[in-house]
Amino acid sequence: MVRDLPEPHRVCVKWGRVGMSAAFRLLHRTLSRISCDLGRLIYLASTRDYNTGNYYHEGLASRFSPEVARKALELAHWQAFYRVSSFSLEELASDLEAYLRSTRENPQEFLRTWQKLEPYRIAIPTEVNLTVARLFTSNLRLALAILRSRQEPSQSHR
Repeated sequence: MVRDLPEPHRVCVKWGRVGMSAAFRLLHRTLSRISCDLGRLIYLASTRDYNTGNYYHEGLASRFSPEVARKALELAHWQAFYRVSSFSLEELASDLEAYLRSTRENPQEFLRTWQKLEPYRIAIPTEVNLTVARLFTSNLRLALAILRSRQEPSQSHR
């Protein structure tokens, strides 16, 4: 099931790195400052190099090592993706709305751009179940349509 994610300490044992658990805890402390799950997912995806697929975070790499930082970011990205992918459509629409508010962008422009360019596709980790990835993109398209329809009535009363 999508909600059955590995515990960080089990993954750390699998990777055989003592510092991995500490890096993961530090990363989660940083991520807790981001107000919504989709925002955390987008942030984690942004730490991945689009040419190589490798993750990098200067602070984590200098405190631990580039390899430990990469693995912590990869695991956190994977977990954030599966968490968001497990949302109901209503939960996803609410989280998307919270993310939209956090960007402080024009809501109509944001929704139009996201529907046209589908930038959320970069949030999909490289090694995920293809069906879950398709469900994620499909549900995000629907959540965008829901938010756009909610915006339209409020705009017509102005």
